[in-house]
Amino acid sequence: MSIFRLTQIPHPFTNRYWRVFFVLMLVLLHLSAMRGAEDFWARALMLAHFGFFILWQPFMRGEQQLTVPQVIAVAGVSAGILFFLNWWLLGLWVSVLAGIVGGKVFLFQAPWLRRFYLLVLTYLVALLLVWIVPSTLLSNGLPKDLGKLAEFGLPILFSVMLLIPAEADSAETPQIVDFFYSTLLFLLLVVLVLGSFAFMSIGSYAYLDALSVSMLVIAAVLFSLSIAWNPRAGFGGLSMYFSRYLLSIGLPFEQWLFFLAELSRLETKPERLMKEASTGLSRLPWVSGGAWRAAEHSGEFGTVSRNVVEYSNQAMELKVFSKNPLSPSLVWHFHLLGQLLGEFYLDKVREQKLRDQTYLQAVHETGARVTHDVKNLLQSLNVLCAAVESNSQAEPAAIVGLLRRQLPVISQRLQQTLDKLQKPHTDSPSFVQARVWWDGFHKDYRDRGVDFSEGSINDAVLLPKELFDSAGDNLLQNALRKRKMDEAVSVRVMFRCDDAVELSVSDNGEPVPSDVLAGLMKGPVPSSSGFGIGLFQTARLAESAGFTLRLAGNESGAVTFSLTANARALPVMVEPDS
Repeated sequence: MSIFRLTQIPHPFTNRYWRVFFVLMLVLLHLSAMRGAEDFWARALMLAHFGFFILWQPFMRGEQQLTVPQVIAVAGVSAGILFFLNWWLLGLWVSVLAGIVGGKVFLFQAPWLRRFYLLVLTYLVALLLVWIVPSTLLSNGLPKDLGKLAEFGLPILFSVMLLIPAEADSAETPQIVDFFYSTLLFLLLVVLVLGSFAFMSIGSYAYLDALSVSMLVIAAVLFSLSIAWNPRAGFGGLSMYFSRYLLSIGLPFEQWLFFLAELSRLETKPERLMKEASTGLSRLPWVSGGAWRAAEHSGEFGTVSRNVVEYSNQAMELKVFSKNPLSPSLVWHFHLLGQLLGEFYLDKVREQKLRDQTYLQAVHETGARVTHDVKNLLQSLNVLCAAVESNSQAEPAAIVGLLRRQLPVISQRLQQTLDKLQKPHTDSPSFVQARVWWDGFHKDYRDRGVDFSEGSINDAVLLPKELFDSAGDNLLQNALRKRKMDEAVSVRVMFRCDDAVELSVSDNGEPVPSDVLAGLMKGPVPSSSGFGIGLFQTARLAESAGFTLRLAGNESGAVTFSLTANARALPVMVEPDS
């Protein structure tokens, strides 16, 4: 239950003039220490000092509502100041205050703001060592010169604090104190005071001598720790173990990273990854619930509380509700956690987009390939129709023979094209004997004015039928298209199959333009007769079958495309036993 807000009315005023309030807090502390811890007015001044400390304190926001336990704690400290304040408690309080101020010094990047807090830290340490500790340990009182220095010399620092230029810092957060540095500085001051007391009691040292010896001992210990922290002899030192400890404060960082990596391996959909990862967040001891939103998907888990931390990037938003207010280190850890989850989510989004693009590319390539095959079939039908029309006066038997030879071949190729469209991926490629394929190919185009020549052919070698049908049709159709535009172009086809397999198509037309040559057979390229899809698809098919399709010659009057491979890599037909 909350009963009132901490500094509800003066909070904006203290934010604007916080430095004046801070110096006034130090002035009240100085006056209280100068009067003596047992003095009644000193206790009243110390109570006022504690009130200003509550206005400045860096642990709770000024607009935060105080709960009953917090009010009881403030009332208990106030009662302790009024009734039980002594030199030891005053020294302990100054040490705590010096630790808090020292813990804020390392958080600032603005030089003047850092100098201001360093000056405050200097004053608090000087007040502790020059006035409070001697007043506690020396039974004969302070030396006169030391007392004058503390009473009239230290207040000069207040004027210097007010003269330091006001400077904002982007890294300044009023509710952040470096707990490690604060604790370390507090413990150093306690060890310094108790060490001086021990040297004075056991070794009968004077106060200044005891203080000097304590400082030297602490300096030696810190120097040894600095050597052990980062040794130069090739050892890892204490820093490696300490950094591992810091990464695990309040959050099992390594376990969370392992959980995300395993979840990313199992889940393929981004929304499922977010849902399962958010559910995994609820296993953390300080998390009570949360909510997430990514694209058109969203979800919630656990229960809602007042304490919330948010993280967002360009693709997702994440809210985590905690059971208790989070410390600054846990907030930093949560942002690191959210950044990891965001990177894994973006990776899944990119992976899904890549899968979609791969599917669309496969559809496009299949469609382009089938379209090219259909175009070749249409050209064959056009040639057949033109032959029939031009020979209308010839003998009917010759026309019937032409149709009888060509129509079954066209029908078979059309069926193959339809099969490719229905089943674009075939697990078992079909093979044909080299002589059988060559005789069929020669038979299909013998009436087209093409010069066929052959070398040595091994009848036992089996050729991939789909590859050679596609390569033969594409290469020959491209050459015949040149002759259609220029009747002087002659086309020659050569095939051999001995130690090497080679199918070449040559013409004496114009060479391939240089702007088309760079991307030929590597992808779609614009040209006067299309986009080179057929050559691109045939080149990919040849590569998968272990063949090479290349432009063997590209000179005016001598343009040659060849499909080659080593015959030893091809299967051979096994003769049945007689």
